[in-house]
Amino acid sequence: MHSIVRRFIKTAFAFLLAGFVLGGWMMVQREVYGSFPGRYQVSAHTHAILVGFVIMMILGVALWLFPRPEKTDARYRPVLVEVAYWLITGGTAVRFAGELARSAIDADWLRWGVLAAGFAQIAAVLVFFYTMWSRIRAAGSQVREAKGERF
Repeated sequence: MHSIVRRFIKTAFAFLLAGFVLGGWMMVQREVYGSFPGRYQVSAHTHAILVGFVIMMILGVALWLFPRPEKTDARYRPVLVEVAYWLITGGTAVRFAGELARSAIDADWLRWGVLAAGFAQIAAVLVFFYTMWSRIRAAGSQVREAKGERF
């Protein structure tokens, strides 16, 4: 397993932990103190779990399992995978912290920070898909399909 794949997967676990900790705190607020979590806490929790864990895990496993790029593939560049990793990691971390801060602070700079972090998450997925697109191809299955094998 390549180091960037391990980084995607380990970072996904870190976001899962952050999401669980926040989710536990939100349950305590609701069940013990009778205070329902605000929309910014819910958004932070959702992004930690869905983007930070689920999406990062999917991207890391896809990077690991998809066929290797062909030697003539000019589209796949490992540096773009690194860019995607840092965009999604930074975007999700800033969004998580920013959404939590937004529940206490209503500042314009914080709104813009959360917005920029959200767009970093979108950019990360687009960069990742761009660089991985050529790796979505048949790797031996065409031969099996020609022989009549069904999937």
